[in-house]
Amino acid sequence: MKSVTAVENRQGRQWGVRLLAAMVLCILAMVLSGCSWQHPGETVSEVNRRHERVLRLNNQMMLSDLDRVLMLDRPSRLTDRRIP
Repeated sequence: MKSVTAVENRQGRQWGVRLLAAMVLCILAMVLSGCSWQHPGETVSEVNRRHERVLRLNNQMMLSDLDRVLMLDRPSRLTDRRIP
């Protein structure tokens, strides 16, 4: 006579195998349909331009944030004339 836990474990394993099979099928469908992290239509020069643009924009935003922290983004409220 089989124990109840053996039957429950077998059902749990079947559920895990089905989940794994479903995940593999989804990943396979994504790969075959063209969903990937690479951009196949880009040349090497286009990739380099994109990387340079991203770095340039990140640098501009970082300097803008730094100017705001140091309060250099607004004109000074100090007068340009001497007060006697």
